[in-house]
Amino acid sequence: MTTRDPSPTLCDGDAFDVAVIGGGASGLAAAIACARLDASVLIIERDVELGLPILATGNGRCNISNTHLDPERYRHPEIARAVLGPRPEAELDAFFSSCGIWITEEDGRLYPYSKRAESVRDALLRAADDRAISDETGAYVETALFHETDSCWHLAVSVPQTHPRRPRKGSAHAQLRAWRRAYDAVPRTRVHIQARAIIVACGGSSADTAAVFDLPHREEQPVLCPIACALDAMNSERNERLLNMLDGLRVEGRLTLQHHGVARWHEEGEVLFRPYGLSGIAAFNLSRRVHPGDTIALDLFPHLSERELIDRLTVREQLLGPFHMHDDRWLDGVLDRRLTRVVSERAGDSFSLTAWARAAKALTFTYMGTADERSAQVKRGGIPFDVVSTPSLRIDAASAPNAFACGEALDMDADCGGFNLAWAWLSGVRAGEAAARLVRQRQEAPCSR
Repeated sequence: MTTRDPSPTLCDGDAFDVAVIGGGASGLAAAIACARLDASVLIIERDVELGLPILATGNGRCNISNTHLDPERYRHPEIARAVLGPRPEAELDAFFSSCGIWITEEDGRLYPYSKRAESVRDALLRAADDRAISDETGAYVETALFHETDSCWHLAVSVPQTHPRRPRKGSAHAQLRAWRRAYDAVPRTRVHIQARAIIVACGGSSADTAAVFDLPHREEQPVLCPIACALDAMNSERNERLLNMLDGLRVEGRLTLQHHGVARWHEEGEVLFRPYGLSGIAAFNLSRRVHPGDTIALDLFPHLSERELIDRLTVREQLLGPFHMHDDRWLDGVLDRRLTRVVSERAGDSFSLTAWARAAKALTFTYMGTADERSAQVKRGGIPFDVVSTPSLRIDAASAPNAFACGEALDMDADCGGFNLAWAWLSGVRAGEAAARLVRQRQEAPCSR
């Protein structure tokens, strides 16, 4: 736990203007922003290298932002609006350009021109090297003392005594797993580091760091993940049969979230059927909004009204003969036969086109919970904004003077489409610039070096 100590103690490490705790997307952005204002920066990263979370973003392509960063797509719209600023798209474009990253657009989503997350990480690491940013990898903060006499943080940091080399055999994932095991086996030692300010940028696992600095913290829960739901909540065997029948099938449709029969949210996009329920981007975004007792309606023909669908099916009857509810082949060329079969079952015993069209326009699922949470793209929770000033992201808690936070360490999440990474970059820049300016203002009381 953090304690306040009125008298300084000798430290055996270097003094830095800013220590950034966490070297992912937001941490690197914060460190670069700090250094560009001539602050000396140290990144303290628990993993074996900086920037590794970036590699998993956008299925390896790194969906770094969006052409329209609408604050309403965020958990706290007003806070997002304050932090992102009036022209976040232009500001991010300038930031990426300054790091040598070219941008390309795909359906409103922004990617590096290479379409490879590695190139984004490499460019950021080079930008950090160009600014002489220091780092300690395989390290974590054990204790933190703020000394009021010199207005500095004194951090006790656990570090490996040696840094094992990365293995060269196997796939990239196998190498990384072996490298992490090698780090775990290395004896550790403690170093003492001084910093005038700290930035908490440790991503979606910030509970331990928050405890060290005695910060309030909301339990983290995965979001942007598949959802478990039932086509037939009353008959588990029938539900299992129907979902297994559809497993692996992808369709374009509209998901509508309903609470007590009232539509609360909808989104069009690709939907992937799984044995536990629904996956795909539209389902991921729904996972941020759904609550127990809600239902989810899947519209398989989102660009046709129910009347228009019935009319087109009627024309089809004139071409192919009478509609038979249980003839899976009648809709060949329109729907996958498995999906045709499921819609027919959900339509009930009626053999009318109207009943079938109504079921196809609202194939209803009952929400049961989230699923496959290990694949969640972000976590909800972290340091609450009750103790954070915007737009600087300075922490107001009495236990943590000269402290800032950014990225997923804060209780902010957003939809898929580059919104979460945009928050990471821009919140990192805000915290980094604010920390550097604070240090500059207080240089009349410097740390001993």
